[in-house]
Amino acid sequence: MSTQEAMDLADEADLDLVEVAPNADPPVCRIMDYGKFQYEQAKKEREDRKKQKTVEIKEIQLRPKTTDHHRSFKVRDARRWLEEGMKVKVRIRFRGREITYPEIALESLDDIAKELEDVGIIEQRPNMEGRTMLMVLAPAKQK
Repeated sequence: MSTQEAMDLADEADLDLVEVAPNADPPVCRIMDYGKFQYEQAKKEREDRKKQKTVEIKEIQLRPKTTDHHRSFKVRDARRWLEEGMKVKVRIRFRGREITYPEIALESLDDIAKELEDVGIIEQRPNMEGRTMLMVLAPAKQK
């Protein structure tokens, strides 16, 4: 029908004429209460946001000279966080001349990844960012 006829019908029904598909040939319009439509869309978006799961990222920081005992309780925390469904960022900071031996940090990160392979997977391989080496672990899929 013509645009004028559709507008007259919408006025009679005390509703709005809303263009639904402007790219169609001919353009498609619908007679509806636009305010109510906007309210329902906003309500649906709020519900969708509530259902979203936000992933929290925890971080453990170590140094190349960190002792095995200290590293073990840091790894224990990381294990707990991975089991709770959080991601874990493992950061090894270099100070002074330690940066000339990145293989020590790489070996340490590999050991941590091996210890946590039953509860987590490596999401980001170890890489250098300035004076730190960083690795990200994500929780393994629950069976």
